[in-house]
Amino acid sequence: MTEREPGVQRLYPSIFGKLATRYYCLRQLRQAIEDVIKEFVARDSKKLTVADYGCGGRPYESLIAPFVHKYIGIDLAGNKLADILISPEGQIELPDESLDVVISTQVLEHVVNPNEYLKEALRVLKPDGQLILTTHGYWMFHPDPTDYWRWTSAGLRKLVTDTGFEVIHFRGIVGRAAAGMQLCQDGFTFALPPSLRPALALVFQPLIYLLDKIPSQAGKDKDSATYILVAKKRVPTV
Repeated sequence: MTEREPGVQRLYPSIFGKLATRYYCLRQLRQAIEDVIKEFVARDSKKLTVADYGCGGRPYESLIAPFVHKYIGIDLAGNKLADILISPEGQIELPDESLDVVISTQVLEHVVNPNEYLKEALRVLKPDGQLILTTHGYWMFHPDPTDYWRWTSAGLRKLVTDTGFEVIHFRGIVGRAAAGMQLCQDGFTFALPPSLRPALALVFQPLIYLLDKIPSQAGKDKDSATYILVAKKRVPTV
């Protein structure tokens, strides 16, 4: 397996593959990211420099790169796919106000200090630059290599706003009933050998899909397994 293959599997999960038990949530996450790129990034076309902050296997590069002038992968030392490194002190090796967009997908829950992580994103963004962020509300413990945080919708908004951003778009991706079924599935998943987990997914993933479509899920922006937001860097008024 090449280093990029896990990223491709995350972008296009198979119900019969290693990420079968994440099939619905990952597909919904991809769709939400595509929608945000279309609304907030593609309209500026090739003018933008975008950085993937904690890029991992760069799963969403193919969604972003066609619409921007430059895509940069940022990660810790050891990730051979990273173009720019994060220092041991947590600093990005880029000058102030050098990026138009920072995208962070499913990283915030893993960082030791979310406030400092977001402040560093703020530092490297140009005035009126945008942060595209996804992270978890309800989700199982999944260290990679650590796993520290979960947020309510209000708590995530507060964290981002307190750092110096203005939230201009906020959406829950998988509602509470579907998230509950996802957690129920995960309660059984790791008692099974990996070879049997796709069979479990074939039972639970359709139920998760159906539960996410019922009318009561209209409140998913307040309670969700995963959130996506877009925030603009606030420019201090003189």
